[in-house]
Amino acid sequence: MTDHHRVAIVGGGIVGCSVLYWLVKLGWSDTVLLERRELTSGSTWHAAGNVTHFGHYPSITRLYVNSLRTYVAAQEETGQDVGFHQTGSLRLATTTKELAYYKSLKPLYKEFEIPYAVLTPDETAAIHPLLNTDDIFGAAHTPADGHVDPSGATHAMAKSARVMGADIRRRTEVFGFSRDGNGWRVETSGGEITADHVVLAASFWSRELAAPLGLNLPLYPLQHHEIITGPVPELKDRDSYVPAVRDPAAPSNTRQERDGYLCGVYEAQPKFWALDGIPKDFAEELLPPDTERLEQHLLKVIERIPSFGEAGIKTVNNGPICYTPDGA
Repeated sequence: MTDHHRVAIVGGGIVGCSVLYWLVKLGWSDTVLLERRELTSGSTWHAAGNVTHFGHYPSITRLYVNSLRTYVAAQEETGQDVGFHQTGSLRLATTTKELAYYKSLKPLYKEFEIPYAVLTPDETAAIHPLLNTDDIFGAAHTPADGHVDPSGATHAMAKSARVMGADIRRRTEVFGFSRDGNGWRVETSGGEITADHVVLAASFWSRELAAPLGLNLPLYPLQHHEIITGPVPELKDRDSYVPAVRDPAAPSNTRQERDGYLCGVYEAQPKFWALDGIPKDFAEELLPPDTERLEQHLLKVIERIPSFGEAGIKTVNNGPICYTPDGA
């Protein structure tokens, strides 16, 4: 009997499992997901899990809105906790142009029925009293934002998809593809399968998988640092989490992580990794920290959130994530 499927998805991170979940939801239950190790093994396992409803374009905003709704729906369907903490988030306006732009998005959020407001500096300081608001013109506030457990969200969608009939094969490495009439042959460590369609959701491995087909995907592993601080007394004494902060003047997002902060840094001159090929044995690993590169960014974060600098660094995670050379 031929091992044939309507769709073969390569990659068992949060993207691959989301694609699987929605294909099955839409009636394509004859879909198989192939993961070389375990679900979340790529970059999902070390992600911060931030979820926001703020997007600069309607299509992106719709994607963000549906992402969070999907995680919550999968949790309700399966009982698998996705670990959602609703903290809200602030996107700071450091110029009058940014403030005007944030105001222009109000009709979009009204259309999507998403809570959204543009705050004054005083209003911003009132909901995040540890924030230095002296030099901002205001902030976009999306109170329904927060963060999830990336592993929990991934497994919730995978579990729901399985219940609806999908096939998930862990420890199944994909070696290559070839055309088979109107479909595809997929060579795996578990044998050959055929599929009408193939979805590459393998993050920074996608480029190498597609290269033998003559496809030049502009997807590369980028080193991305997350800084976790020690405890902050002002956070420990609060009854609720402070909102996450996205600051365009110090490209970063900083949210509360228990009694401290977790800060993801987006460098002006990022450093890519493994451009000559990802090591074959690379698995659930982090890269050596390179905090000297982050100094100029962290100083700006400390200017914005002084208690961040007082807490001390507890953990530095440097993990590869998938990026295009132009950032999007």
